[in-house]
Amino acid sequence: MRQESVERKTNETRISATVDLDGTGRYEISTGIGFLDHMIEQLARHSLIDIDLKADGDLHIDFHHTTEDAGIVIGSAISQALGERKGIARYGSAIAPMDEALSRVALDASNRPYLVWKVEFVRDKLGEMDTELFKEWFQAFAQAAGLTLHAETFYGENNHHIAESLFKALARALRQAVEADPRKGDAVPSTKGVLGGSL
Repeated sequence: MRQESVERKTNETRISATVDLDGTGRYEISTGIGFLDHMIEQLARHSLIDIDLKADGDLHIDFHHTTEDAGIVIGSAISQALGERKGIARYGSAIAPMDEALSRVALDASNRPYLVWKVEFVRDKLGEMDTELFKEWFQAFAQAAGLTLHAETFYGENNHHIAESLFKALARALRQAVEADPRKGDAVPSTKGVLGGSL
């Protein structure tokens, strides 16, 4: 069972998450940031990873800490659920349109985190949320999940559509990468025999 629960408590946030990599895309998300909830719901639905997330953060200051820490906790839960990453496809990529916006995500579940971010939003705000926070979420998520993650928006005019196309592309790419590959059995998908840079 590739399931894991993670809790993170700091002076800025209190967050808990449970993921099931072999789920059906079920979700229960509550961060206090409506649009972030909507994006994580898209992540769950289109990756078929069940995600339960509850966050209480210092939203009276701004949305930064809650957004970043939500990425850390979900990413950590996914990484722990992957364990030694034996038998997974490892790589995934997807292009997702959302009306006039088109985004691509390619990733490697290598346990060597890295983010390449080629995304420009057309305005600084999406409702009350700073659009710069999407990069913070992706950075935190990639780092905690152990993903080499390349995100790129080719074009788009609407901030909502740009963000949603990114999360949907991430979801589809992640679904491919964490899928069990029956031809690999219990083999780690690397000629090194291990994934990641640890000793």
